[in-house]
Parts: sequence; structure tokens; C-alpha cells
Amino acid sequence: MSHDGVVPRAVIRSVVFLAAGALVVPALAGCSSKDPAGRPLAAGDIARADRTGVADGGTLRWAVDTVPDTLNAFQADADATTTRVAQAVLPSMYRMDDRGRPVRNADYLESAEVVETEPKQVVLYRLNQQAVWSDGREIGAADFAAQWRALSGEDTAYWTARNAGYDRIEKIERGKNDLEVKVTFSRPYADWKSLFTPLYPKDVMGSPDSFNDGARKKLKVTAGPFKVKKVDRKGEEVTLTRNARWWGEPARLSTIVLRAVPRDKRIAALTAGTLDLAEIDATGARRISVAAGPRGESARGSEEGGEQKSERNGKGGAERVSTPLAGPLGAGRSAARALRSWAVANGSDEDAADEEISARERQRKAAVTHARQQKALSGFEVRKSLEPAYTQLALNGDEGPLADERVRRAVARALDREALAKAVLEPLGLPAEPVGSHVALSGQAAYADGSGALGAQDAAEARALLADAGWVPGGPVDQEKDEKKEKAEKKGDKKDEEGKEEKEGKEEKEEKEEEAGEKAAGAEGEKAGTSDKGSKSGSKGDDDGTYVVGEDEAKDDDKSGDGRTTERLAQEDSEHTRLYQGGAPGAYAPEGTAAPAQAENAPLAKDGKALTLDFVLPSGPGSQTLGVVADRITRMLERIGIRTDISTVDDESYFTDHIAAGEYDLALYSWPATAFPATDARPVYAKPVPAADGSLSVGQNYTRVGTDQVDQLFDQALTTLNDAKRAELLRKADSRIWAAAGSIPLYQRPQLTAARKNLANAGAFGFRTPVYEDMGFLKKSARGPAGTPAEKTAGPSGSSSAR
Repeated sequence: MSHDGVVPRAVIRSVVFLAAGALVVPALAGCSSKDPAGRPLAAGDIARADRTGVADGGTLRWAVDTVPDTLNAFQADADATTTRVAQAVLPSMYRMDDRGRPVRNADYLESAEVVETEPKQVVLYRLNQQAVWSDGREIGAADFAAQWRALSGEDTAYWTARNAGYDRIEKIERGKNDLEVKVTFSRPYADWKSLFTPLYPKDVMGSPDSFNDGARKKLKVTAGPFKVKKVDRKGEEVTLTRNARWWGEPARLSTIVLRAVPRDKRIAALTAGTLDLAEIDATGARRISVAAGPRGESARGSEEGGEQKSERNGKGGAERVSTPLAGPLGAGRSAARALRSWAVANGSDEDAADEEISARERQRKAAVTHARQQKALSGFEVRKSLEPAYTQLALNGDEGPLADERVRRAVARALDREALAKAVLEPLGLPAEPVGSHVALSGQAAYADGSGALGAQDAAEARALLADAGWVPGGPVDQEKDEKKEKAEKKGDKKDEEGKEEKEGKEEKEEKEEEAGEKAAGAEGEKAGTSDKGSKSGSKGDDDGTYVVGEDEAKDDDKSGDGRTTERLAQEDSEHTRLYQGGAPGAYAPEGTAAPAQAENAPLAKDGKALTLDFVLPSGPGSQTLGVVADRITRMLERIGIRTDISTVDDESYFTDHIAAGEYDLALYSWPATAFPATDARPVYAKPVPAADGSLSVGQNYTRVGTDQVDQLFDQALTTLNDAKRAELLRKADSRIWAAAGSIPLYQRPQLTAARKNLANAGAFGFRTPVYEDMGFLKKSARGPAGTPAEKTAGPSGSSSAR
């Protein structure tokens, strides 16, 4: 999985095992709209410009996450940069348009159509007669055939990550002439347009050695507007240059440098002038927007801070500052604090004055640096759209409470998906609509909102489902630790168990030492209560401002530090905090008050165990948004009595050690939406089956939830050549996926890209496949689509000829 939680396409297209069994499915939601697919929620934002207004030449420095380990897109370790290189240097029979649908790439294909369906499906490709490899050889049937043999799965010497579609081809032949390629399928295949994109030359696909090793580090032969000049792993760059044998529209740029820059380092790289284009996070986007907009008080203050005048105090020799510190660093200080700083700097205590002046000087320099950085960022703008990918809440249905479909459905019915989408997208100025499909996104042919098969948010219905599953309010919540211990033992988590044993040993040792340290602890507590009345109590309950029913009764008489007992503090807690802690009814009411009815959101339990779900999140850069979403989901689940235990893990282990391994109850991660859901979505939702060794073979279905009906609908869609009928089958499959409640789509991922203001035809692409030959820097005389003048400031070194 990539750093930001999107599962790679190479993983999606690999082979999985299928199985039997079905879940009860309610009536499917109907689609009455003439065009249920609708329009994309957000269009691409690439500063479109006519090629005539784009300068000839220049270097585009484009940030990527990694220098790829392989340039072969069909290997398991291919990544997003592998795909980006392939798009620029290799043939693609079809591209994605701005609605996420496949369109013929005229640079390679004159036409492609199904010419026969009986007795076998036959597709005839007519190639562009100018299409040649960089060594001068024509692109033809030999290349198609070599790729088919390498990816068919018959020869296991090829280390392929996927063979979907290629395993259905029976033969490939030359047509009536060299420009025709005739492909015959052994079984009908509706997603035939997904094949031969990218297309590698027979030099790469012709033998296992060249496939496995030859194409990992370099591509000697290509056929795109660019070619690979150098892969510099030490310098963390991939350099692409113009292909002299390219027959299409000439590339406007002379060079594209794909530079590996970590996400959290990209703003610094932009300000240093070493990047022209980079995907960024929301924090970086806000900073660029401020810098690119009208100069406000912050910018003026920063510059004023850099021009402050000072004079020496004749009496003490200390530097006197004539004005309080301004600018973004000084602006965060209260007026009183700023005045105090000024007074200290101009006071009679020379040591304090010198120290304060030094601190102010450091702040002044920081303000000047910030202003300089903001000035550099003013040459960029934020281009934003929505990625062709959606974030989902995954519910592990393998074991534990979520193995019960009723509990999964209750979790899903508790979620306000619209509120979650708004929390992420509304602050960015992007359409905040929840995703309604597992197989497509709004605008794509197969899209329709199938969430009606599950039902809208309804806390009462969620509680009823939980009650039907045996989860009732008022259980022994103090058994939570024992439940986790049993779960760890069941999963064979020896490391966790050893940690618990070590903790128990420490507790035993602490018991022996407790009596000896009791007097000292008491003395410290008395001291804290008398000498620092405003401080918090040292107890855990006082630290977080909560009180847990069932703790040591002796603690009820402890003082909090301000004279109040913990009982009094508990009475002053909010209703939300008290119910979250799971106290018994009436526990916080004044003495003599009758206990009320059981609260609706009281914690639930069954068979002596509390209903607590392990919620796993990544901890690396860019994960802040997932943390916000997880917190909101936690509060939504609290309202129906479900508690969560959130843990964060390293990005490197998040997917392999937790998601793929099934070590989670709830998790947030993303799936891309492709133009071929019958092929690509099937392994994600196929029902797992027991393997020969007794383990569960899940393929790419990491929620472990699937049904026979879903499998059958995907199989039908995969063999249905009629587009409208295939889309309807996929919508039915999606409705059943919703009903099973293994994964809940939340929102389409935001796509924020920083781009130089004079960079055209590049940015936040949305669904559309980038057109590399059209990218470039505007001529100074060129005007954009809105009629605004092109940026006239000089660009950084290495690209001045384009600006």
C-alpha cells in the first residue's frame, strides 16, 4: 500500500480465490434516474491552455513519492511512479477521460471493436500507421502476442502480479496487414479495453529474464512522447526526455524530472525553488493560498519586522526596540505579552533585557525567513480536485463482534457519512458528498447510490440490531482487559502476552513496595494540596477530568487539589463524559435521587464482555485527516453504546501487518476506482474460502466479508458485452455489498496540487490520464482560459527557456 493509504492497482488486478455461502440481503435500492452515474463531483483542475500558448522547451520538476523499484508495471512492486513513467513513455490503447471512462488513444489506435461474438469473442485492433518503437520498429501483433504470453499465467517463470483478462485470450494473430491485430478470446471478456495498457515491446515481454530483470532498472525501447534517460536511485530522480521518434503532437517540455520528495518536505522544496509541481496536504495548500492571495497584515508585518529600527540604551548599553514584534510569529502573542516583552527589553535589568532582545532578534529573523518563503510560494497556486479513489471504513468480519452481520450493520447505521465527508472536504472548498458505491465513483458508467440497501443513519435501528445480536446496556465494562487478553491469546500474539505477564510481575513488586512508600506519597499529596491549590490531582481520574464507576471506594474521599472531592467533580462532568465512562444509572445524581432509565448510549456488553472494537490507523505524514475521521466515527459509535480502542501504527506495517493480516476490527484505507470495475473490484469483494492448510484465503478482500450472490453478479458482468446491462449488474452487486456491511464508503479523496502559476495542462488531474506532450510553461504573451495574463516572473534555473 502506498504511504497515503491507497491500495496499489497492481494489488487490485492480481488473482484471488473464490468461495461459497451467502448473507441475507434486503430488497435492492432502485435507480429511477435516467443517468444514475451523474457527473463527477469535481472536474480536473490543470490550467488548460491551447498548445499554441505553451512555450517550447523547459524542464518540469515533478514531486513523486518514490523512485520506483521497477519500471515494469506488471510486477508486484510497481508503484504510482512506475505508472507515471509508463504513461509518458509507453503505448496505451485507452486512456481515462474526465468522467473516469475509457476512451481510445488515437496516437496508437485507429480503431478497436468487437467484430465477432460467436463462437468466440474476437476484437480487431487497427493501429496508427505511424506508431513505431524508439528503435524504429513498427508496433504490431508480435508485441501484443508477447505481452499475452507473459501475462497469461501459463508460464510461471514470469514474475507477474496480475493476469486478469490475459488469461481469457485464446490466440493473437496478424490481421489482413501489419496494422491489424486480431485477438480471439476463449471466454467472453467485457473489460477487453483494459488490456495492452501499457504495452511493452517484445524485447521486454519476450523472455522471463527480460521481463523479470531487464525492465526493472531501464527501458531501452519505448514509444511515447518521452523516453527514459536516467533512473538515478542515489539522487532519487527519474529523468525523461523527448522521444525523437514520437509521431504525435510534439512534447512542449524538453525534460521531465520526477523527483522523490517526502510529503512533509514538499513545501520546503517549493520555497527553495527545486519543484514546479507537487501534490500537497491541506496545511500546505492553506499556506500557498495565503501567499498567493492579496497581501494581508501578516505579510506586511513580516516585512516590517525585518526593518525594525533599534537604538542603544545609553544608560545600560542594552538595545532598545522601538516597536513591538510584528509578523506571523509576533501576531500569535497577546497584546499584554507583547507589551511585557517590550518592557523587559527596555527595562533596567540588563541581563533580562539582553536575553529578551536576543529572543526577539531570533523571532525577527524567523519572521523575515517566513516572509521570504511566503514570497517564494506566491509564485504557486493550489489546483484541486477529487482523486479517483475513495476512503472507506473497513469492518473485519472474520471474528469477534463484527463476525455478526447485525453488529456490522449497526455500526454502519450509526455513521453520519455526510458529516464525515463535510469534515474532510468542506474546509477545502470541495464537494462534500458521501460516496454511494463500492464499484465506481460519480460520473463513471457503473455508478449509482446503492446505500439504500443498507439504510440511512438511524441510531434507534442500530441499537435494535445490537439488541437482537445480544448486546445489551449495563454490562461489566471492567472485563475489557480480560477480553483483550483472550483475543491476544487466540491470535497467538505472544509478544503482547509476554508484555502483560511482565506488567503483572511489576504490579506484584509494586504491591510489596506500596506500604513502604505510602507515607511519602501521602506527604507529597498533602504538599500538592496546600502549596499549589490550582494544580490538578495526581490521580488518573483527575488528570483526564473523568471518574470511572467501580474504582477503589477509598478514592471517593480524595481531594482534587481545589478542595472538591472526586464525587463532586464527577457530578460536575458533562452528560457525555459520564455516559462514555459507563457508570451505573444514578451514579452521579445527588444522594436520594431515583435512578433514571438506562441511558441509550450506555456501553453494551454480552456474556460478560464489553462491546469494544479495535480501531487501527496509520501514524505517518498525511494521516492527520484519518485521525479526525476516526475521532468522529468513535463519537458516533459511542451514541449507540459501542466503544473503540484506537491505536496508531507505522505506515510501513499498517497494511501488511494489520489490514492484510486481519489484525483489526475497524480501519480506514482507500481503494482506487478504475474504468473496469468488473475486473478490478471483483477480487476486493470476492468471498474468501478456506485454504488447504485450514487458513482463510482472502485474496484482496481484507474485510473477510463476501457472498455467493456478489461473486455471481461480478462473473455475469465480466462476460456481458452490452455496456448498459453490465452497468446494471455491477449496481446490483454493489447493493449486496452494501447490505453485507463489510466496508462503508465515506468520501472521495481530495487531490491538492501545488503548481507554478505559469504551468499549463498539469495539476490536479482528477479522473483524466495526464497528456504529457501538452504540459509546459505558458509563453509570456499567452493568456489563460479566463483571459488573465500569464505569469511574467522568471522561473528557477533549469527552466528559464520555457518561461
